[in-house]
Amino acid sequence: MSGWINSPDVDQNLLRRGHVVLRTDGPVATVSLDRPAVHNAQLPETWEALAHLGETLGEDIRVVVVCGEGRSFSSGLDRSAFGRNPDSLLGTIGRAPRSVADETIAGFQRAFTWLSDPRFVSIAAVAGHAVGAGFQLALACDLIVAADNAEFRMAEVSYGLVPDLTGTGRLLRLVGYQRALEICATGRHVHADEAVRIGLALVSVPLAELDATVADLAAALVESPTEAVRAIKGLLVGAADRTVDEQHAAERAAQMTLIARLVQSHA
Repeated sequence: MSGWINSPDVDQNLLRRGHVVLRTDGPVATVSLDRPAVHNAQLPETWEALAHLGETLGEDIRVVVVCGEGRSFSSGLDRSAFGRNPDSLLGTIGRAPRSVADETIAGFQRAFTWLSDPRFVSIAAVAGHAVGAGFQLALACDLIVAADNAEFRMAEVSYGLVPDLTGTGRLLRLVGYQRALEICATGRHVHADEAVRIGLALVSVPLAELDATVADLAAALVESPTEAVRAIKGLLVGAADRTVDEQHAAERAAQMTLIARLVQSHA
Protein backbone atom coordinates (compact mmCIF):
# COMPACT_ATOMS: atom_id res chain seq x y z
CA MET A 1 0.00 0.00 0.00
CA SER A 2 1.39 3.39 -0.94
CA GLY A 3 1.08 6.55 1.13
CA TRP A 4 2.69 7.94 4.30
CA ILE A 5 1.71 5.34 6.89
CA ASN A 6 0.40 6.73 10.19
CA SER A 7 1.62 10.21 9.22
CA PRO A 8 -1.35 12.41 8.34
CA ASP A 9 0.58 15.58 9.17
CA VAL A 10 3.04 15.50 6.26
CA ASP A 11 2.97 18.94 4.64
CA GLN A 12 3.16 18.35 0.89
CA ASN A 13 3.47 22.07 0.21
CA LEU A 14 6.54 22.18 2.43
CA LEU A 15 8.02 19.24 0.54
CA ARG A 16 7.40 20.97 -2.78
CA ARG A 17 9.08 24.16 -1.60
CA GLY A 18 12.07 22.11 -0.53
CA HIS A 19 12.14 20.11 -3.77
CA VAL A 20 11.75 16.87 -1.83
CA VAL A 21 9.59 13.97 -3.03
CA LEU A 22 8.28 11.26 -0.72
CA ARG A 23 7.16 7.84 -1.93
CA THR A 24 6.21 4.84 0.18
CA ASP A 25 5.86 1.17 -0.61
CA GLY A 26 4.62 -0.60 2.48
CA PRO A 27 7.26 -0.21 5.20
CA VAL A 28 9.83 1.37 2.84
CA ALA A 29 9.90 5.15 2.37
CA THR A 30 11.92 6.74 -0.41
CA VAL A 31 12.95 10.37 0.02
CA SER A 32 14.23 11.98 -3.18
CA LEU A 33 15.89 15.33 -3.71
CA ASP A 34 14.22 16.72 -6.81
CA ARG A 35 16.27 19.52 -8.40
CA PRO A 36 17.97 17.51 -11.15
CA ALA A 37 18.73 20.56 -13.32
CA VAL A 38 21.19 21.75 -10.62
CA HIS A 39 22.31 18.29 -9.50
CA ASN A 40 19.96 18.44 -6.51
CA ALA A 41 21.69 21.39 -4.89
CA GLN A 42 20.24 21.92 -1.43
CA LEU A 43 18.47 24.98 -0.05
CA PRO A 44 17.42 25.88 3.50
CA GLU A 45 13.93 24.90 2.34
CA THR A 46 15.31 21.45 1.50
CA TRP A 47 16.55 21.07 5.06
CA GLU A 48 13.24 22.30 6.45
CA ALA A 49 11.42 19.67 4.39
CA LEU A 50 13.78 16.87 5.44
CA ALA A 51 13.52 17.80 9.12
CA HIS A 52 9.74 17.83 8.75
CA LEU A 53 9.80 14.27 7.45
CA GLY A 54 11.85 13.25 10.45
CA GLU A 55 9.19 14.68 12.74
CA THR A 56 6.26 13.04 10.95
CA LEU A 57 7.68 9.65 10.04
CA GLY A 58 5.14 6.89 10.50
CA GLU A 59 5.86 4.17 13.06
CA ASP A 60 5.31 1.50 10.40
CA ILE A 61 8.24 2.68 8.29
CA ARG A 62 11.12 0.21 8.59
CA VAL A 63 13.52 1.49 5.92
CA VAL A 64 14.15 5.00 4.57
CA VAL A 65 15.96 5.29 1.23
CA VAL A 66 17.48 8.69 0.39
CA CYS A 67 18.38 9.40 -3.22
CA GLY A 68 18.57 12.14 -5.83
CA GLU A 69 16.63 12.52 -9.05
CA GLY A 70 18.65 12.68 -12.24
CA ARG A 71 22.39 12.19 -12.60
CA SER A 72 23.58 13.15 -9.11
CA PHE A 73 22.79 12.46 -5.49
CA SER A 74 23.43 16.08 -4.50
CA SER A 75 26.00 18.68 -5.49
CA GLY A 76 25.77 20.27 -2.05
CA LEU A 77 24.61 23.68 -0.91
CA ASP A 78 23.08 25.84 -3.63
CA ARG A 79 25.50 28.42 -4.99
CA SER A 80 23.14 31.23 -4.04
CA ALA A 81 24.19 30.69 -0.42
CA PHE A 82 27.70 31.88 -1.26
CA GLY A 83 26.66 35.11 -2.97
CA ARG A 84 28.24 38.42 -1.96
CA ASN A 85 24.78 39.80 -1.28
CA PRO A 86 24.46 40.40 2.49
CA ASP A 87 21.09 38.65 2.31
CA SER A 88 22.67 35.40 1.10
CA LEU A 89 22.58 32.48 3.50
CA LEU A 90 26.18 32.82 4.60
CA GLY A 91 25.88 36.59 4.75
CA THR A 92 22.85 36.34 7.01
CA ILE A 93 24.53 33.86 9.33
CA GLY A 94 27.75 35.84 9.38
CA ARG A 95 25.98 39.05 10.47
CA ALA A 96 23.73 37.40 13.04
CA PRO A 97 24.50 37.36 16.77
CA ARG A 98 26.41 34.22 17.64
CA SER A 99 23.50 32.68 19.56
CA VAL A 100 21.17 33.23 16.60
CA ALA A 101 23.70 31.81 14.14
CA ASP A 102 24.17 28.77 16.38
CA GLU A 103 20.42 28.20 16.58
CA THR A 104 20.11 28.56 12.80
CA ILE A 105 22.78 25.97 12.04
CA ALA A 106 21.35 23.64 14.68
CA GLY A 107 18.05 23.86 12.83
CA PHE A 108 19.75 22.90 9.58
CA GLN A 109 21.40 19.92 11.28
CA ARG A 110 17.99 18.49 12.19
CA ALA A 111 17.53 17.72 8.50
CA PHE A 112 20.32 15.16 8.89
CA THR A 113 20.12 13.82 12.45
CA TRP A 114 16.71 12.18 12.09
CA LEU A 115 18.17 9.58 9.73
CA SER A 116 19.92 7.91 12.68
CA ASP A 117 16.63 7.20 14.46
CA PRO A 118 16.67 3.56 15.66
CA ARG A 119 13.09 3.03 14.47
CA PHE A 120 14.30 2.40 10.92
CA VAL A 121 17.42 1.75 8.87
CA SER A 122 18.35 4.52 6.44
CA ILE A 123 20.09 3.86 3.13
CA ALA A 124 21.73 6.45 0.89
CA ALA A 125 21.57 5.43 -2.78
CA VAL A 126 24.37 7.54 -4.23
CA ALA A 127 24.88 8.09 -7.94
CA GLY A 128 27.07 10.79 -9.42
CA HIS A 129 28.16 13.65 -7.19
CA ALA A 130 27.75 13.71 -3.40
CA VAL A 131 29.48 16.97 -2.52
CA GLY A 132 29.53 18.99 0.69
CA ALA A 133 26.02 18.92 2.11
CA GLY A 134 25.32 16.05 -0.30
CA PHE A 135 28.19 14.04 1.13
CA GLN A 136 26.98 14.79 4.64
CA LEU A 137 23.43 13.72 3.77
CA ALA A 138 24.80 10.38 2.59
CA LEU A 139 26.88 10.11 5.77
CA ALA A 140 23.77 10.75 7.87
CA CYS A 141 22.36 7.44 6.63
CA ASP A 142 23.18 4.10 8.21
CA LEU A 143 24.25 2.49 4.96
CA ILE A 144 25.68 3.93 1.74
CA VAL A 145 25.21 2.04 -1.52
CA ALA A 146 27.20 3.70 -4.29
CA ALA A 147 26.88 3.48 -8.04
CA ASP A 148 30.20 2.98 -9.77
CA ASN A 149 30.09 6.61 -10.98
CA ALA A 150 29.68 8.02 -7.45
CA GLU A 151 32.11 10.70 -6.27
CA PHE A 152 32.20 11.97 -2.70
CA ARG A 153 33.78 15.27 -1.74
CA MET A 154 33.89 17.49 1.35
CA ALA A 155 34.18 20.78 -0.50
CA GLU A 156 33.73 23.14 2.47
CA VAL A 157 37.44 23.68 2.97
CA SER A 158 37.72 25.27 -0.48
CA TYR A 159 35.48 28.08 0.83
CA GLY A 160 37.44 28.39 4.07
CA LEU A 161 34.69 26.58 5.97
CA VAL A 162 34.17 23.29 7.82
CA PRO A 163 31.56 20.55 7.35
CA ASP A 164 28.85 21.50 9.84
CA LEU A 165 25.88 19.32 8.90
CA THR A 166 26.77 16.42 11.22
CA GLY A 167 29.17 14.71 8.80
CA THR A 168 32.50 14.92 10.65
CA GLY A 169 31.76 12.47 13.45
CA ARG A 170 30.20 9.93 11.14
CA LEU A 171 33.09 10.14 8.68
CA LEU A 172 35.57 9.67 11.52
CA ARG A 173 33.79 6.56 12.75
CA LEU A 174 33.70 5.07 9.26
CA VAL A 175 37.22 5.72 7.98
CA GLY A 176 39.32 6.69 11.01
CA TYR A 177 41.01 9.93 12.03
CA GLN A 178 43.80 10.14 9.47
CA ARG A 179 41.64 9.43 6.42
CA ALA A 180 38.81 11.67 7.67
CA LEU A 181 41.22 14.54 8.21
CA GLU A 182 42.78 14.08 4.79
CA ILE A 183 39.41 13.94 3.02
CA CYS A 184 38.03 17.01 4.80
CA ALA A 185 41.20 19.12 4.77
CA THR A 186 42.06 18.55 1.09
CA GLY A 187 38.55 18.55 -0.36
CA ARG A 188 39.56 15.87 -2.85
CA HIS A 189 37.21 13.51 -4.64
CA VAL A 190 36.70 9.99 -3.28
CA HIS A 191 35.54 7.66 -6.04
CA ALA A 192 33.18 4.76 -5.49
CA ASP A 193 35.80 2.02 -5.49
CA GLU A 194 37.90 3.82 -2.89
CA ALA A 195 34.79 4.58 -0.83
CA VAL A 196 34.15 0.86 -0.50
CA ARG A 197 37.80 0.06 0.17
CA ILE A 198 38.09 2.51 3.09
CA GLY A 199 34.73 1.63 4.64
CA LEU A 200 32.86 4.75 3.59
CA ALA A 201 30.39 2.86 1.40
CA LEU A 202 28.93 -0.60 1.90
CA VAL A 203 29.18 -1.61 -1.75
CA SER A 204 29.62 -0.20 -5.25
CA VAL A 205 27.52 -1.49 -8.14
CA PRO A 206 27.02 -0.55 -11.79
CA LEU A 207 24.75 2.47 -12.11
CA ALA A 208 22.09 0.42 -13.88
CA GLU A 209 21.93 -1.93 -10.87
CA LEU A 210 21.77 0.73 -8.12
CA ASP A 211 17.99 0.82 -7.66
CA ALA A 212 17.64 -2.97 -7.68
CA THR A 213 20.51 -3.40 -5.22
CA VAL A 214 18.99 -0.90 -2.80
CA ALA A 215 15.55 -2.51 -3.19
CA ASP A 216 17.00 -5.94 -2.39
CA LEU A 217 18.80 -4.57 0.66
CA ALA A 218 15.63 -2.85 1.88
CA ALA A 219 13.66 -6.06 1.40
CA ALA A 220 16.23 -8.06 3.39
CA LEU A 221 16.05 -5.54 6.25
CA VAL A 222 12.25 -5.65 6.27
CA GLU A 223 12.37 -9.46 6.43
CA SER A 224 14.15 -9.34 9.79
CA PRO A 225 12.06 -8.91 12.97
CA THR A 226 11.30 -5.24 13.57
CA GLU A 227 12.18 -4.94 17.25
CA ALA A 228 15.41 -6.92 16.88
CA VAL A 229 16.63 -4.66 14.07
CA ARG A 230 15.73 -1.55 16.05
CA ALA A 231 17.56 -2.86 19.11
CA ILE A 232 20.63 -3.77 17.05
CA LYS A 233 20.78 -0.30 15.53
CA GLY A 234 20.38 1.29 18.95
CA LEU A 235 23.25 -0.79 20.32
CA LEU A 236 25.57 0.06 17.44
CA VAL A 237 24.70 3.76 17.19
CA GLY A 238 25.33 4.33 20.89
CA ALA A 239 28.37 2.07 21.25
CA ALA A 240 30.94 4.82 20.65
CA ASP A 241 29.56 6.85 23.56
CA ARG A 242 29.47 3.98 26.07
CA THR A 243 32.18 2.39 28.12
CA VAL A 244 32.81 -1.33 27.58
CA ASP A 245 30.80 -2.17 30.69
CA GLU A 246 27.98 0.15 29.62
CA GLN A 247 27.85 -1.48 26.20
CA HIS A 248 27.71 -4.94 27.76
CA ALA A 249 24.88 -3.78 30.01
CA ALA A 250 23.03 -2.29 27.05
CA GLU A 251 23.29 -5.61 25.22
CA ARG A 252 21.91 -7.47 28.24
CA ALA A 253 19.04 -5.01 28.63
CA ALA A 254 18.10 -5.23 24.97
CA GLN A 255 18.27 -9.00 24.99
CA MET A 256 16.14 -9.36 28.13
CA THR A 257 13.48 -7.11 26.62
CA LEU A 258 13.39 -9.14 23.41
CA ILE A 259 13.35 -12.47 25.26
CA ALA A 260 10.47 -11.31 27.44
CA ARG A 261 8.54 -10.20 24.37
CA LEU A 262 9.26 -13.52 22.66
CA VAL A 263 8.08 -15.53 25.67
CA GLN A 264 4.91 -13.47 25.99
CA SER A 265 4.10 -13.96 22.31
CA HIS A 266 4.25 -17.75 22.78
CA ALA A 267 2.34 -17.83 26.07
